[in-house]
Amino acid sequence: MGRTDIRLFAGEDLLTHTAALRSVYAEAFGAPPWNEDAEKASAFVARLAADVRRPGFTAALAFAGADVVGFATAWTTRTPFPTDRCYPQAAAGLGAERTLRWLCGAREIDEMAVHPAARGTGLAAALLQAVTADAPEGRVWLLTSARAPRAIAFYRSQGWTQATHPSPEGQGLTVFLGPRHPARTAAAPPR
Repeated sequence: MGRTDIRLFAGEDLLTHTAALRSVYAEAFGAPPWNEDAEKASAFVARLAADVRRPGFTAALAFAGADVVGFATAWTTRTPFPTDRCYPQAAAGLGAERTLRWLCGAREIDEMAVHPAARGTGLAAALLQAVTADAPEGRVWLLTSARAPRAIAFYRSQGWTQATHPSPEGQGLTVFLGPRHPARTAAAPPR
């Protein structure tokens, strides 16, 4: 793979790339540990129409020539803390007070995917940096599956701090705080 360019999108312009985003999502999340099917990729793209209107929405797309080979999407987490999707698991892991102080008003990384052919090129780190660089006070966070050791190792290698520690069996989701998040030193170490 040749040179890649990262481009930022702040709104509905991103929707002109939905077919490419669906394809990268399906390729990135189709294999274990994610095992997401084409229906999940289509649901992600359908959500984007509303997501691009969220406060603080930003996206970074990686292009190899005209082809999209990776992306990251993010926005500002609402107050009060949401109760849909996977948010209840994050709140349960942190508790109400930490959830409010650490996550509400922070930049939340919603999705990040790199086409398998582009893995190992530094592209994921570049995408992550692109959507977090201007986060106020470095307050960024994300959720990932405890069943995804490669993702967890990647975030740790980028200086992210694991703030919740699901069961030893590796079930559930875990919250990570960005490398400049002011609460990262207060996060509980694994038991």
